[in-house]
Amino acid sequence: MTSAFDPAAYKETTRLQWQETAPAWRDWGPLLESWLGEATELMLDLAGIGPGMKVLDVAAGAGGQTLKAARRVGTSGAVLATDISSNIIELAARDARAAGLSNVAARVMDGENLDVSDASFDAVISRVGLIYFPDRARALQEIRRVLRPGGRISTIVYSTPEANGFFSIPISIIRRIAGLPPPAPGIPGPFCLGGPGVLEAAYRAAGFRSIVVRTVQAPVRLHRRPSACASSASPSERSTPCWPGPRTRSAGEPGRRSSARWLSSRDRKASSGPASCWWAPRRSDAGPQRLQPVTSAPFGAFFTQPSTSLGMRRSW
Repeated sequence: MTSAFDPAAYKETTRLQWQETAPAWRDWGPLLESWLGEATELMLDLAGIGPGMKVLDVAAGAGGQTLKAARRVGTSGAVLATDISSNIIELAARDARAAGLSNVAARVMDGENLDVSDASFDAVISRVGLIYFPDRARALQEIRRVLRPGGRISTIVYSTPEANGFFSIPISIIRRIAGLPPPAPGIPGPFCLGGPGVLEAAYRAAGFRSIVVRTVQAPVRLHRRPSACASSASPSERSTPCWPGPRTRSAGEPGRRSSARWLSSRDRKASSGPASCWWAPRRSDAGPQRLQPVTSAPFGAFFTQPSTSLGMRRSW
């Protein structure tokens, strides 16, 4: 028997998850910007972000795209970063201050109930955030309400599961083991807006026009770096964990996880291209950890992820 979807419970669970995982997500910053950098620049281009503009970032997360937008609008413009999680939006604000960007403000805010005045922004952006709103129609109506006449919204979403194996394969395994059915149509999730015409239809229903769609090939590239935890490994095996996870416990330190798995990569000079591996640290309390390869997959086949960026102009 399938239980009915509870939007309020889903939203609260999502908020709590981001409260807990905010530091780990922020630690992904360099990887996220490498992965989504091109798509992010295109999102800002389609929104027409430029000097003096006032920009709203909905579901901003740790705010990598917020900082990019702030640099574009300059000191004569302003960017308001919003998110349902107070922990993660505080990290965005902290990074803005560290970067010397005084034109960035950050507020805890539900994207389905934007606590800002009507027609107060020149552009609204959202990077991989719109897919997780339980009431997407309301969120888009709110975004349209706060845009000035002629303002634009520009977002990044995932395309189809088939084009995003790095994400869809683990999800399918989890669903199979847990005995979960495929998500019902309309339920929020990574690929809910990725089908042909789905996102365009959602924007049209909210009253947006002049819709532009671009598909960006965004491979996830994980690079080898020197690492203290791999100091005893051979040069070909040394790797830095690129997938945030729980730390391994020290000898005599109870109550914490004693193992972790990270996603990393190795240089394969003899091959035609790089390969990616799952690594598991094998712990010996008598000495440093050595990273052991568990399994591997061709880099290009498994980790290539096209993202879709859309820019819309509000018509009156």
